[in-house]
Amino acid sequence: MSVPGSEAAEALRRELRAWLEANLEPRFRAVSSALAASADTIEVLREWNRKVADAGWAAISWPAEYGGRDAGVLEQVAWAEEMDRARSPALVNPIGLSNIAPAILAYGTPAQKDRFLQRMRRGDDIWCQGFSEPDAGSDLASLRATALQDGDDFVVNGQKVWNTLGNLADWCELLVRTDPDAPPHKGISCLLVDMRLPGIEVRPIVTITGEAEFFEIFFADVRVPAEALLGPLHQGWRVAMTTLNNERGAVASLHLAVRRKIRDLIERARATPMGGASAADDPVLRRRLAHVYLEGELLRRLSDRALSGIVSQRAGPEGALTKLVWSQTEQHLAEVAAEVAGPEALVGEVARARLASRSYSIAGGTTQVNKNVVAQRVLGLPRSY
Repeated sequence: MSVPGSEAAEALRRELRAWLEANLEPRFRAVSSALAASADTIEVLREWNRKVADAGWAAISWPAEYGGRDAGVLEQVAWAEEMDRARSPALVNPIGLSNIAPAILAYGTPAQKDRFLQRMRRGDDIWCQGFSEPDAGSDLASLRATALQDGDDFVVNGQKVWNTLGNLADWCELLVRTDPDAPPHKGISCLLVDMRLPGIEVRPIVTITGEAEFFEIFFADVRVPAEALLGPLHQGWRVAMTTLNNERGAVASLHLAVRRKIRDLIERARATPMGGASAADDPVLRRRLAHVYLEGELLRRLSDRALSGIVSQRAGPEGALTKLVWSQTEQHLAEVAAEVAGPEALVGEVARARLASRSYSIAGGTTQVNKNVVAQRVLGLPRSY
């Protein structure tokens, strides 16, 4: 018996594969994502994004009236698998497309949808999320950035941290407290903020790799027009959950890039001389390579389980478990890659990747929070107080 939607997914797969073979030029494959892109590569990514969008492939889950294909979950998985198989660069506006657009589609006014969605889809505007704060990360409801109404404006003050793409973003989906006397999950509102407004300052956060992948954003008496409000006043928590649920839904495709990196590492080990043979023939390294390969396959099975829950509308804790295994697998992969590279692992991309892998215990949901979810919802352990 076929899975509902599987025939449509395979048809989409064939169509997309043919399109990529005809349109994905080597110069596009040479760039990866906007996270560490220069001004020149950003323009290449924008060009690729527009090409993908104009062919109807940039936002397939969106309604057709906004340039999407009304694609279901299995079709979205087929899209991700084919883009990975072809080694397509990431689209220039991943946060906007995957996380913020669903919130605008669900809560936006007709004017907001007309103003933002098409430019977002084509990569004309890049978006970021202004959610986390220095004292409000995993406990997002404790955020303290404020927006007080003053005539036709909100006046915003506060700080956001761990922001991705803040240096490139044209717009920000910003969570602010509009009712300071309400309980933590109440009194929060969501604003769509033009990052060029006076009073906004973006500062880089230099990580252990020496790169500025994340940013702090400071708001000092920033006047944001009232029509920037997304969703009802004081009910921004609902909007935020729409955004975060779409972010966490992407967990189901985490295995694609990991398994590709594992395959590349095994090929590198086979080509790396060691002790008169290759690194892949060394018994200790061979065991480590086999272990990380199996971790990648476990991650794939967990991702499939998470997808099954989404398709059957019975999503459970699989996303937390998948994220937990992804973090560990990425870190083990980086360690084994360093062993294969030997002394060369002290510099270059292998060294950078090993340092960067430490952040995966935090990125996209901390290991501690995910372990709590697994403990309570999988193992049935009681909460500790």
